[in-house]
Amino acid sequence: MITYFYWAFIIALAAGIIFMLGFKAGKWPAAFSLAAILLIGGGSYYFFYLQQVFVKHWGGVMSITIPQGQHHLNSTWKDDNLWIENYDPKTNRCLFTEYSRGNMLEGKVIIKNCNPLLPK
Repeated sequence: MITYFYWAFIIALAAGIIFMLGFKAGKWPAAFSLAAILLIGGGSYYFFYLQQVFVKHWGGVMSITIPQGQHHLNSTWKDDNLWIENYDPKTNRCLFTEYSRGNMLEGKVIIKNCNPLLPK
């Protein structure tokens, strides 16, 4: 829910800039330029910082797809980064994958000969 409030606020600010600078002052190029900078900056700030903070602390929305052929085993938070544990039966490995802010610095831990107790 907090995600929707954030985007409504950013879009309202961009619309306000277009209204005040473009419609009232007649400076359309400046209005669209500032609105574009605000939307790009707001999107970048959300993607690189706020998304996981919102999900962890305030009930935001985030979607992760498990790779084809793997089985999901566990998820946990370490600080503001999400760690996902999957099992790959083809290679008999457990994969811990980190989903960090903005997917910039992602860690991966591979446990070889992992044999989780999965139903056959």
